[in-house]
Amino acid sequence: MSGHRWAERAAAGAAAIALTVTGGAVAQADDDIDSFGAEEIVDRSRDALLDVRSLHLSARGSLGGSGSDMRLDLTLDREGNCTGAVDMGDDGSVEIVKRGDDVWLKPDAAFWKNHVPIGGSTFDAILAGRYMKASADNPRLLSVTEVCDLDTFRELITDNAGTAARGTLTKGEKTEVNGAPAVPVTRAEDGERLTAYVAAEGTPYPVRITVRNADEEGTVDFSGFDRPVPTATPTADETVDVTALLGRSVKAV
Repeated sequence: MSGHRWAERAAAGAAAIALTVTGGAVAQADDDIDSFGAEEIVDRSRDALLDVRSLHLSARGSLGGSGSDMRLDLTLDREGNCTGAVDMGDDGSVEIVKRGDDVWLKPDAAFWKNHVPIGGSTFDAILAGRYMKASADNPRLLSVTEVCDLDTFRELITDNAGTAARGTLTKGEKTEVNGAPAVPVTRAEDGERLTAYVAAEGTPYPVRITVRNADEEGTVDFSGFDRPVPTATPTADETVDVTALLGRSVKAV
């Protein structure tokens, strides 16, 4: 499974616990979230996440019992802008920048070797460490550009509203996530354990969600809520147009 598919899987897992309860209002900054029950905490954290305009998402985990670690690090917003990287371990990594109608990708040599076995080394040689630039609506890149859009993530959460099974939620003792107080709420069902850590101070954002079952495990951290996505994009000297890249690679092969 590629890095972007794992990100979608992690997001869907997050949605499963974030949408166990429906309705409710976002808690105010002066609310003591730890005084609420488990269902109310999850309810408020879900609404807070759906309301955010931009965020930083850091996901890591392994799938299918393969032991293959994957990492996703993105800052993204609801306008479809993003910057970050997908790291698939030995299968390679890709740096991503998306701004407006354009997207820039910089795969490493391992990515070309494992995902484009025929001609991949040629692409890598032509790029020579530069980004390839393409239109964001390029059908070959939709799986990447969709992950770069916070609205896609929000839709995953919303879509799970009708399918997430209601289970028993358990509130744990207040703890810390990245140095800030948080309240964990856990649902264990059918061999899977989902835990949402909700900020105990200020807006009750889910700051971490963990997913565990027999075959896979993952952790998604959220931060940088409503902070804008950096606007810098690769310069012309750092870029090769994907149309020109495809033409040159055909001639080279």
